[in-house]
Order: sequence, then C-alpha cells, then structure tokens
Amino acid sequence: MNGFPILTLMIAVPLLAALGCLFTSASNARVIALLATFVNLALGILLWVNFDIGGAQWQFVERADLFGRFAWALGIDGIALLLIMLSVFLMPICIGVSWEAVQKRVPEYMAAFLLVEALMIGVFTAQDLFLFYIFFEAGLIPMYLIIGIWGGADRIYASYKFFLYTLLGSVLMLIAMLWMVNVAGTTDIPTLMAYDFPAEAQTWLWLAFFASFAVKMPMWPFHTWLPDAHVQAPTAGSVILAGVLLKMGGYGFIRFSLPMFPEASAQFMWLVMGLSMIAVVVTSLIALVQSDMKKLIAYSSVAHMAFVTIGLFAFNRQGIEGAMLVMLSHGLVSGALFACVGVIYDRLHTREIARYGGLSDNMPKYAIFFLFFTMASIGLPGTSGFVGEFLSLVGAYEANSWVAFVATTGIILGAAYMLYLYRRVAYGPLDKPDVAAMPDLSLREISLLTPLVAAALWMGVYPESFLAPMRPDVTALLARIERAAPPSDAQPTPGNPAAAAAAHGSGHGSGHGEAAGHGETEQPAAAHGEAH
Repeated sequence: MNGFPILTLMIAVPLLAALGCLFTSASNARVIALLATFVNLALGILLWVNFDIGGAQWQFVERADLFGRFAWALGIDGIALLLIMLSVFLMPICIGVSWEAVQKRVPEYMAAFLLVEALMIGVFTAQDLFLFYIFFEAGLIPMYLIIGIWGGADRIYASYKFFLYTLLGSVLMLIAMLWMVNVAGTTDIPTLMAYDFPAEAQTWLWLAFFASFAVKMPMWPFHTWLPDAHVQAPTAGSVILAGVLLKMGGYGFIRFSLPMFPEASAQFMWLVMGLSMIAVVVTSLIALVQSDMKKLIAYSSVAHMAFVTIGLFAFNRQGIEGAMLVMLSHGLVSGALFACVGVIYDRLHTREIARYGGLSDNMPKYAIFFLFFTMASIGLPGTSGFVGEFLSLVGAYEANSWVAFVATTGIILGAAYMLYLYRRVAYGPLDKPDVAAMPDLSLREISLLTPLVAAALWMGVYPESFLAPMRPDVTALLARIERAAPPSDAQPTPGNPAAAAAAHGSGHGSGHGEAAGHGETEQPAAAHGEAH
C-alpha cells in the first residue's frame, strides 16, 4: 500500500459519485450512490486489512503542500481507522433505508449523502489543522440541506437550530487554531499534539475547542438542537447523524483537547464529569416520558454520549478505550434503532408510541430485530453496548467512585425507558385496524438490519478486534497526559486527575499496557517510541 493514495481515493469516490448523481435520473442516482458507498466500504476493508497494528502511529500518510502553510495532508491512526470503518459501514445502509422512503428530488438527496460521507472521512483523516477545520465545518452544509429539504413539518426550524448551534462553537475554535499556528509555527496536527503550549494559554484554548466539541457531541446543556434535528430529519439522516456525526465531538476531544491541552484537560476534569453526570440522569428521565419514538432515542443518545466524556476524562486506559467502544457501539445500535423506527413510520406515517401496540403478533420478524437492538442499547452482555459501558464505568470508578455510581444509574434508567418503549410498541392488544394491517419486514429491510446485528454481536463477543488497533494510540495519549502530571510521588485524588492518570492510566491495559510507564515522567517519550 506504500505510495497508494487510498485516503484521497476514499474522499474522491463519493465526491465524484455525488457529482454524477446530480446529472442523472432518480433511479440511476440511487444505483450510483449505492455502488459508490460499496466501493468505499471495500476500500475501508482494504484499509483495515493493511493497517499495521503496533507499527508506526500514523499510517497511509499522504502530503502535498498547496500554498503557504496549508497542505493536503492525510493519515490515520487506529482511532481514526475505527471511525472511518463505522462511517463506510453505515453509508450503504443509509442509502438502502432511503431507497423507497425518499421520492422527491432523489438525485440531490443522494448527492447530499455522498457529500456527507466524503466530509466525514476527511475529518477523520486530516493531518493539517485548517484542512480538518474545512472538513469539520463543511459537513454542516449537506446535513443542513438533508434536514431542511427532506425533513418533517418543522424542518426549517430544526435545520436552522442545528446549523447555528454547531457553527457558533466552531467560530471560537477557529480563533484558537489561528493563535496556535502563530505560536507553534505549524499546522501539522501530529506536531501540535506533541507541542507544549503555555499552561495559561491552554485554559483558553481548551475552552474554545470545548465550545465546538461539546455542541457536536452533544453534551448537556448544549444538546437541545439534537432532539429537534432527529425528529425532523428523514430516517437515513437520523441514522448518519447518530451513527457518525455525533462522534466528531468525541474524536475532537481525543485528537485535540487531551493531547494538545493536557494540563487544561486535567484542570477542567470536574466540569466535564459534572456535566456528564447531569446528562446521564436528566436526559434519561426526559427520555422516560417521551411520546415520540425518535425523541426518546435522541435523548438516549445524549445519555449514552455522556459515557464517552466520562471515560475520556477518567484519564486511564479503561476509560479511554471504553469511550471509543461506546462511540462505535452507539453508532451501530442507535443508528439501527432509528432505522427500526423508520420501518414502521413508512407504514403508518406516525412516530407516536401510543398509536402502536401488539406488533409482535403481525410483525414477528420486526419484533425480533427491534428487541435485539433494544437489548444492545441497554448493554446486554454479549452485545456491543455492554463492553464499552463496562470499560467506561471501570475507568470512572478508578477516577472517582461517585462518578461511577451516578453513571450506573443511567444504565438502570436506560433499561427502564427502552423496555417501556418496547412493551408499548411490540406487546399489548393488537386492536387498531391500521396497525394490524401493517406487513412484516421485507427482504430489503431484513438485509439492511442484519449487518447491524452481526456487527453488534461481533463487537460484543470479540471486542479485542476493535481494541487492538486503538491500544497503541491510547498508550501514546496516556503518555502525553502523564507528561503534564505532577511528580510520580504525588498521590492520586479526585481533585488531582493528572496524578490519577499517572497512577492508573497505563498499568491496567494488556498488550501495550506496560509501554506507557507507571507515572514516571521520564518514561513516556521512550515508551511512545517502543509502542509505535
């Protein structure tokens, strides 16, 4: 694979296909979009197979200097690889979900989705700071159009709210980026990840980036745009929004906030933990009283993404690896739940929970799929939801037992609202004639949901295949955090997260766990070299 520009190709394929969709008929646009997403899935598998676990940290690197400090610089580590695989895996499913559901302006719709795919891959592969910002912000445009043109009755309000919320935070991030480039003299992201910014500057830089990533995740109380966006978006729009676009916030914390501003990250640990604990409890309680299925799943997304921030800011291996697995699992399971809602919405054209009931009688295949994804969302052992949440809770417990206790209540509440939803939809008397007349899953719908079941089971039964690619990068991240830690004799306390990271961060992993050292400030740099 040396010298082969596979990352550029993965960005170019959907872009060229999007252009082709705009100049053809609706039926041809569907075929072009599906073929393009399958080509990118094949390229993603090629990427996965050729990724050298334990090799160089940055692989498949491409660079072409364009003008000034701006460069077309691409490359991935294990963390980016997993998020790229999630993106290319979900995109054919999104096209399949839209195959019959979208009937107006189909070529433009398919082009918008292909543009979303290209920009998502660009975000996860960019190694130039400004190139990342362009991809990160440009992703707003096609998603704004998808919600605003093909959404529900209040689509204009939802699309404007989505755009303004996400844009406002990103303006602050751009200002911070300009300052960073001026001080560090480079736009190269790997170089900036190792650059030591002054401690007083880190505080302001961290807050500027936090303004963007907290909205994108979204964290409480910056989450209010998400339920509206999900409710109004078409089914495939909700799948890709929950599946991948929300993960850009978590990726931003991993790629920027933690390695570039480690001292500020330690300083603001309790801000993030506090907001995350509130999110887990409050949004779960709000989900419990929802009457709209999409809104319920949207609020559950906020609660699940809080496990990501809890894991990341626990500053230890289990927490960070658990946060990554929660992101991957949530992308699969939440996307699948939105697809399940779309299946019955296409038949009855309502998302009101009270309009359904007894679907296990006339739609037994649908009831089985819906039950599996409900259990995966709850975190049933053997499914993807269990592994990530368990690791996040272990990491949170090491940081502070009270954080773990509050987070655990979110799992209990999650079981309550998901099982309550399933009971009202699948069980009870089948006494509504229009509900009784609904046909069971078609072959197309089964073929779309089955890969999601397989992936959720794979992650739940054999999580090592997902942990292995990211483990060296987690080691490097922990080593970077430790360099900002106090001397190794400092006692880890709830108020001293950096010391907690030094004490716990690297000693509990497997494989590469020893490579990151055990809190000795002289070790991490050497360990980083050994691990990569």
